Amino acid sequence: MSKILWKAKSETKLKSNLYRFEKFITKKFDKKFNKKYEKILNWSIKNPGDFWSSIWDFCKVKGIKSNYKIKKSKIFYKNIFLPNSSLNFAQNLLSKKTPSKAITFLSENGFREERTWKDLHNNVSKLHVFFNKIKLLNRNRVAAYTINSIETVEAFLATVSIGAVWSSCSPDFGVKGVIQRFAQIKPKVLFVTDRYYYNGKEINILERVPEILKKIKSIKYLIIINYPGKNFLKKNIKFKGLKVFFWNDLKEIASKKIYFKKFDFEHELAILYSSGTTGRPKCICHKNGGVLLQHLKEHQLHCDIKEGDNIFYFTTSGWMMWNWLVSCLASKASIVLFDGFPMFKKNDLLLKIADKEKITLMGVSAKYIDSLYKLKIKNKYKLKNLRTICSTGSPLSKESFEYIYKNLKKNVHLSSISGGTDIISCFVLGNLYEPVISGEIQNKGLAMNVKIFDENGKILKNKKGELVCINPFPSMPLKFWNDKKDEKFKKAYFNKYKNIWHHGDYAEVKNSGGFVIYGRSDATLNPGGVRLGTSEIYSVIEKFKEIKESIVVGQKWDNDIRIVLFVVLNKKFDLNEEFKKKLKTKIRLEASPRHVPSKIIKVNDIPRTKNGKIVELAVKNIIEGHEIKNKEALANPDILEEYKNIKELNV
Repeated sequence: MSKILWKAKSETKLKSNLYRFEKFITKKFDKKFNKKYEKILNWSIKNPGDFWSSIWDFCKVKGIKSNYKIKKSKIFYKNIFLPNSSLNFAQNLLSKKTPSKAITFLSENGFREERTWKDLHNNVSKLHVFFNKIKLLNRNRVAAYTINSIETVEAFLATVSIGAVWSSCSPDFGVKGVIQRFAQIKPKVLFVTDRYYYNGKEINILERVPEILKKIKSIKYLIIINYPGKNFLKKNIKFKGLKVFFWNDLKEIASKKIYFKKFDFEHELAILYSSGTTGRPKCICHKNGGVLLQHLKEHQLHCDIKEGDNIFYFTTSGWMMWNWLVSCLASKASIVLFDGFPMFKKNDLLLKIADKEKITLMGVSAKYIDSLYKLKIKNKYKLKNLRTICSTGSPLSKESFEYIYKNLKKNVHLSSISGGTDIISCFVLGNLYEPVISGEIQNKGLAMNVKIFDENGKILKNKKGELVCINPFPSMPLKFWNDKKDEKFKKAYFNKYKNIWHHGDYAEVKNSGGFVIYGRSDATLNPGGVRLGTSEIYSVIEKFKEIKESIVVGQKWDNDIRIVLFVVLNKKFDLNEEFKKKLKTKIRLEASPRHVPSKIIKVNDIPRTKNGKIVELAVKNIIEGHEIKNKEALANPDILEEYKNIKELNV
């Protein structure tokens, strides 16, 4: 039975952005929706041109909008929304110029600083001038190996203000992971934070820079940012043809009024990265207008973000939720950034921050909520301003849904959301018109025709299957960088079902219209809600003489995913505790702490296809007790028996 945990009061609905939008389209198109989300959703799916054009108008996008709503194509991803329209992404995010607060930064060590809208404009202007001086051109790439700081936001805004393309990695990525990503896009400029802190430990990032510069020859300008509240770490970095600047050097530049050049709706905005499951991470290039409209829709209509709100999302600069958070500035809301360990010296640190900073929307991972639940944290703060809690990254369990309402706040909109780096937004999320049901994401996003398919492409209801989207939408990626004839792009999303977006999530739609996400249907790892690639672990392991072969999978465990590494050892070697520790240390250093396996288990062989490809999904299914499909495709199917009923995987 469905268990309703919360309903918005009638007064809340009438004051919502969703209701204002309903009145807006009612007047414009002479339609009646009667505060029924399903009616607005159906209209938005059937009338995508009118819907997305209305988002532009309702959210008062600064730019030039053409009268042409959709340039249709028979090829799914070649449908172009609002063709011949143009805008400047940064101009829309620099939505105010007042002395009020735009951004707050908080570090785990207690350092706090604010940036006003006026100062934000000035600092972006200085960087804008600097970029013009170094002749950074339209579509040149700017890379950032930085923490989630105000300076990172300013660098992003300045980059996209001139039409250059932004890309960022968080410092918890090792050197190899950074090189794998940035080397593919050949950035001209690199921003680096000199260090970062995690759970009280200081980690030097500058020490890693020489190797990055050695491998990525395209970098001509290095800008070093000091960790907020700290003096610069000293390191003399010299490379032929490289010019080094410190953040303080750029502060001395005189600011000028920015002339915001308008760029095409389809113009390149930012490059994000796939997890790297089957090789080097794919470089997913997102576009100017589509990202802005999709984020405005989600922020204002689904999350009810309003001018003056304080939005907090626990994220690093390398996750798509960082982009999502920064875009909240376009709704004239203030954003709160945090760097560090979310439970540093205090298990309820983020709740304390939410209370003190008067947070209106608090975004965290499902794993974080699950941790609070297991620690039996009872909220001791009023959280008076908190209206919305967003949860993403991995499925949120029923226990965690109910924990929020029993222990954190009774009157709050718990919006579990799910989408991905691929679309830099959500397929399914919340809305204020409908109740919150335990264990369910409320509904599809507006104008997102999401279905659940079986293996043959037939629609399922109340059954698990593949999450797909059968209609085009503006935040589809523009392309994969360096992907000739879109071959990798088509393989990633359109290989399973012809001309239909296949997302790779295993999901179910309920009679209520709500969704349950069960995790990735492919072999991608997802510990703590952070999508990781197996290839980054393999690249570390293959250096060990002790290991002949290996296979890495994610195992469902304790309302999360844990990484399990199976190894085939060369003769004369044994898998003792000392060697396990050595493996984990190397993976932590060269990939990231998130890539470290929870279990390392010795096996005699690895299952593979007839053409020699290892089969991660088969191993994942067998250790989770599922049926193995297509055994006939395996060269050595009998070896799967060894992976059944392993005692170590039950603890």
